[in-house]
Amino acid sequence: MSSITENLAGSIGNVASTVEQMDMTPGYFQKLMEQAGDWLIHAGLRVVIAMLLVVIGLKIIGKVRGGLNRSMERAGVEITLRKFLDALLYAVLLGFLIFMAADELGIKSTSLVAIAGSITLAMSLAMQNSLSNFAGGVMVLFLKPFKVGDYISTPDGEGTVESIGLVYTTLVTLDNKKITIPNSNMTASVITNVTGLDKRRLVLDVGISYTADLKKAKDVLKQLLEEYPLVLKDEDMTVVVDNLGESSVNLNIRAWVKTEDYWKTKWDLTEAIKLAFDREGIEIPYNYLNVQVTHTP
Repeated sequence: MSSITENLAGSIGNVASTVEQMDMTPGYFQKLMEQAGDWLIHAGLRVVIAMLLVVIGLKIIGKVRGGLNRSMERAGVEITLRKFLDALLYAVLLGFLIFMAADELGIKSTSLVAIAGSITLAMSLAMQNSLSNFAGGVMVLFLKPFKVGDYISTPDGEGTVESIGLVYTTLVTLDNKKITIPNSNMTASVITNVTGLDKRRLVLDVGISYTADLKKAKDVLKQLLEEYPLVLKDEDMTVVVDNLGESSVNLNIRAWVKTEDYWKTKWDLTEAIKLAFDREGIEIPYNYLNVQVTHTP
């Protein structure tokens, strides 16, 4: 107990000695106040300059973003890609602005860089799958293997592209179902863009009986192609014997149509071929079973 008392007394003595050595004159306090005032003025000026820098910088960033968006819109860049590039540009410019303002306030930029790097590393480790999908979305938007409105076929499903996001692509099937596919799958799979070109080749196969008039059948098919309005007349139209089957002579019909007219042309010509063959007496063979019943006494 005595040792504690002695230590406490020694500490009090040291404090008293320090106070005695301090210059407690009015001039000392005046000097101290002047130094504090200078520091406040200097710090205040730096804060004001930093605030002006932020305000002016945000206005410049807004002008740059607006100009970029107008340029991309005139160039026909898709809306999803425009939003992504706009957000990326905003993040980069805002980061530069923050570093400049921090430097003006006397905050070392190396500290901010270290903090930002740590946060980025932690997020990347926690969101590996999402980042993979994000990278796939960026590739799809830049390379443009398909666009909104195209009909595509993938190992995960097929349908009309409703939206292309940065993480997922959404398809709508013919029976009005939605398929959501991760973009990492889109970039790692074979994609067939059915409507990616302006025109498609229509291919139809039809068989006729071996007893039917082959030349007449070919003439009927050629006439149907020439008379159908949606068939492109300036492109090749062919009607050939493709192969000789076990029970039919198989004819192959080929013509070009606009992509948007493909299915209507296919269905209309299929019906027209059947009606024309019936009218001309050209038999389309089909499998049938002939059952004979005999009675034995």
